[in-house]
Amino acid sequence: MSFLSKLRDRLTRSSTKIGEGLDGIVDAAPEVVPQPAPAPSPGLVGRLFGTAPAAPPEEPRRALDDAMLEELEDMLVQADLGVDTALRVTANIAEGRMGRRVSSTELRQLLAGEIARIMAPVARPLPIYPKKPQVVLVVGVNGAGKTTTIGKLASQFRAAGKSVMIAAGDTFRAAAVEQLQIWGQRAGVPVMVAAQGSDPASLAFDAMTRAEAEGADLLMIDTAGRLQNRADLMEELAKIVRVIRKKDPTAPHNTLLVLDATTGQNALNQVETFRQLADVSGLVMTKLDGTARGGVLVALADRFGLPIHAIGVGEQIDDLDAFDANDFARALVGL
Repeated sequence: MSFLSKLRDRLTRSSTKIGEGLDGIVDAAPEVVPQPAPAPSPGLVGRLFGTAPAAPPEEPRRALDDAMLEELEDMLVQADLGVDTALRVTANIAEGRMGRRVSSTELRQLLAGEIARIMAPVARPLPIYPKKPQVVLVVGVNGAGKTTTIGKLASQFRAAGKSVMIAAGDTFRAAAVEQLQIWGQRAGVPVMVAAQGSDPASLAFDAMTRAEAEGADLLMIDTAGRLQNRADLMEELAKIVRVIRKKDPTAPHNTLLVLDATTGQNALNQVETFRQLADVSGLVMTKLDGTARGGVLVALADRFGLPIHAIGVGEQIDDLDAFDANDFARALVGL
């Protein structure tokens, strides 16, 4: 199954929420009694058998007015696009179309176009630099999917011919280390570990030394899942960055923030906090298959403009793929 097919199949919670909302908005129009259309010419088949093919039923339509726009704004806010993004999207849809009667399908197409326009500038793959090793620091809160994202990316880069090394910087959680080791074995990628509870900044420094000595193309460093309201844990992340820069002042070359789609608007707060501490360079969003809050990705793109490198729709290695603005927009609205 292609990733686009998976995206359409697994984004159903978000697309159903938006699709039903759009249907409800159009269906809320005052009932108009249709005028009978002139009978069509029966054609050859009709003349021979006394029947004419039935015309397909016409979709309900509603005039685009202020009341309809307000309902559309409310629906987009409930779909986690956020107030500012919802207002901007509805204003763009309304431009030049006020008074025009539109169907639910036309609304879907207009909405998909606006979402794709917002998302297109941020749909960028993870940049690969000639610098060796290229240090990729992966950050995020507990349960966002950092460990599996690192494993999937490492495996995919390895398959593309890159030499990859992983540093298991979540030294507090044995399960995270074991999970990375499993991914490392599966992908043929070495995983550096340290004793449980040891200093993750020291491990990061040692991993950079080894990666440099072995000529690795990429070093991916896992970090402990941090709650953005825990000052001590966030300071530890800042320490990792400081220590990495003692080895290479230009590192980390990428800082990926992994976000869990099920957190909805809270993802915006996470981006704000992690940008201040770790100079986030790009986003990966996971678990889009398990939530009706996929619209938050639109709000993130509109507010921050950070590159969205990849999205995840499942647990398998090929369930994480590069982000495509048009595919996402159409899947999100159920087209």
